[in-house]
Amino acid sequence: MISLLRRTLVVPAPVSIALLCALAVLSGCHRHRGSKNLGTQVKHVIDVPKLQVLKWADFSDYQPQVKIFYDHREDALAWTEDNLPTPQARALIQDFANAADKGLRPEDYDASRWPQRLDKLAQIERTADTSAAAGDALAQFDAALTISAMRYVSDLHSGRVNPQHLNFDIDVPAKRAAFDIPTFLNDQVSEADDVNAVIATIEPQNPMYTATAQALQHYRVLAHQQDALSPYDRAPLLKLTSTKPLVAGQPYPALELYKIAQHLALEGDLADAPAGPSTVGNIYTQELSDAVKHYQNRHSLTVDGKLTQATIDSLNVSMDYRVEQLNMSLERWRWLDEPYLNPRVLENLAEFVVRTYNPDHTLAFKMKTVNGQAHGDHDTPMFTRTMKYLVFRPYWNVPPSIIKKELVGHIQRSGVGYLAQKNFEVTRSDGTPVDGYSAADIEHLRYNIREKPGPKNSLGLVKFMFPNEYDVYMHSTPELNLFNLTRRDRSHGCVRREHADQMAVWVLDGQGGDWDADKVAAAMTNEDQNNKTVALKNPLPVTIFYLTATADEDGTIHFFDDVYGYDKQLLQFLDKGMPYPSSPAKVNPKVPPGETV
Repeated sequence: MISLLRRTLVVPAPVSIALLCALAVLSGCHRHRGSKNLGTQVKHVIDVPKLQVLKWADFSDYQPQVKIFYDHREDALAWTEDNLPTPQARALIQDFANAADKGLRPEDYDASRWPQRLDKLAQIERTADTSAAAGDALAQFDAALTISAMRYVSDLHSGRVNPQHLNFDIDVPAKRAAFDIPTFLNDQVSEADDVNAVIATIEPQNPMYTATAQALQHYRVLAHQQDALSPYDRAPLLKLTSTKPLVAGQPYPALELYKIAQHLALEGDLADAPAGPSTVGNIYTQELSDAVKHYQNRHSLTVDGKLTQATIDSLNVSMDYRVEQLNMSLERWRWLDEPYLNPRVLENLAEFVVRTYNPDHTLAFKMKTVNGQAHGDHDTPMFTRTMKYLVFRPYWNVPPSIIKKELVGHIQRSGVGYLAQKNFEVTRSDGTPVDGYSAADIEHLRYNIREKPGPKNSLGLVKFMFPNEYDVYMHSTPELNLFNLTRRDRSHGCVRREHADQMAVWVLDGQGGDWDADKVAAAMTNEDQNNKTVALKNPLPVTIFYLTATADEDGTIHFFDDVYGYDKQLLQFLDKGMPYPSSPAKVNPKVPPGETV
């Protein structure tokens, strides 16, 4: 209940009007402990979708909710008492100042402007100013704080940018629509004893999100420490003079080794930072090599302890950029709502790793994956769906785009017999095989082409289906050598699994049918049961995600390359400033229609 104004005060008939008024004063009829009702001034401020005192004056995306907020209060001010800010207002203003600790931008909430506004309120209180100008100042302060608070809690709860504008099929508009910001601020924040504790309840409740937020604060400290280094120490490392990587025991310029050791110590990969350039020799020691190996493991590099050019390039990345990577990860976590915030299957495209979770949300296992190529419109999109069935020994229905781009050229060079040699067959739309087709038939897409089931099939021996308009799914693969690569963007858009048989056993556990490892193996090898579909009694939520910075289960912070440029794209939207894209937008799949691999 927001205030005593909503209560029904029953007064016996003989009670005088004076006594009734006295009771009203004692009961605290004002909605916020005596805050002023400046209905005319407040309405004047919020009736226009721009408030010029704000850095981002246009608040049209929040104007309806701002009006609801004050309607619920009968236009009484929310954030002042006796012309001074309430404790809750001061707590919010402090949160705005510390917004960078949450991966947000303080100036989105006018962080640098609040001290001057607080001084203005203090002056009004000190001089007992009751002028219309003072009333307008109070109304503007209150409206500015309401708008900033709405922006802040919405950004923490649902993120800033609607991912649908980035062509990612994640339903943030529905999540935002379900979050009643006016009621949350009125009923919980404006009267809270602990504002931070209340606001924490609307952030994503996921252990990886929490650990990433903690990592952000750590890396913000590292960024400040790096900024405090001398210009020489901040200078980029020199490129290798040889095409061969440096291995332990080989010579290298002492000053460069000093900077390498300093950076490794800064991030915690080397136990102790060198005291100065003179304390580091000109030999790449085993100690440094071990520290480099630890660093490589956290930065999506080949883990061999060798000083490669790729490792030097990574070491040259500033801590400020690492902070931005963590910011982008937190932004994306906020897009998700249950059941996809804590899904049973979570694929991190930037990491080339899938995580599976038990019903109690504990980690079941992690597995390497191969994802869509970063070039040629094959990048795997972010989206959320539900896994509904498996197909053992599947056909691969070749999409028209691959027929035209890849198969037609082979047929023109080798003849139509090429298809049969490569285990393909030509079919009509109903699946019946076609004989006597010509190269022109294939070129003009008069028939369909599919690859026959078997160990050499491009989909392997099992595919995991979560129906979507992208025709992207998870499947096994005969190209197991690809899992030895550090960067694994090698598919046409689908997510290939390293140990798909183990995945199948896990997916089918508890789904009925007594599926165990032996039964799964039999289904994958039985040539008499091709294209066998197994429906899931309990469908599994699947999140196809993209995090270039994340905290692993053991708390180790990992960074990954922005292989698809999704971070760069998101930053471009954020740099345009408020209002960020928020309205629903039609998602247009980049992946061509048809079954991808």
